[in-house]
Amino acid sequence: MATRRAAAGFPTGKTFEAWRPEASSIPAPTQQALRTLEWVHRRENLVVCGPSGTGKTFLLEALGQHGVEHGLKVAWFTLEDLGVLLRRHRADDTVTKAIARILRADLVVVDDIGLLPVAPDAAEGLYRLVDAAYEKRSIALSSNLHPAAFDELMPKTLATATVDRLLHHAHVCQTTGESVRLSQALAGQGVSPLS
Repeated sequence: MATRRAAAGFPTGKTFEAWRPEASSIPAPTQQALRTLEWVHRRENLVVCGPSGTGKTFLLEALGQHGVEHGLKVAWFTLEDLGVLLRRHRADDTVTKAIARILRADLVVVDDIGLLPVAPDAAEGLYRLVDAAYEKRSIALSSNLHPAAFDELMPKTLATATVDRLLHHAHVCQTTGESVRLSQALAGQGVSPLS
């Protein structure tokens, strides 16, 4: 399990032990259904979209950690990571092999789409990943934008092809509300008091 956890590349180590289901705008029955991981076994995708600070990354990381605890292989990426990977492997024409290596994971997470401008390599990397995973592996994605608006981030043709494959077998959860981080900061709960 430790090897699978390290290989996943999780950003912070958040798990369901710290998750507060009642604080999420995602309905409790949906949260419970996602935790069963049946959607991963059926090779379905998950898209969690909504404003910053509403628990998207936390939920995906907790689901990934939960998957590792249940024997799944998980891989964690940002959109920028995909762009770097594409550039690195384009030089020696091994992009297809690199994507195939990623898809050894049962669940591939791509976090934080929509925060930064999408470079052409990152957009192509996302398309290649989604296309290669289609009906073979599960992808979980977090975004500030609903996938229907991805053409604001990348060329329309590429966005349409990506979203078409991504959403065909996907559960879409939209988060709402204020940023939990900002609320905690304003309440003085973001730091320990100075002594």
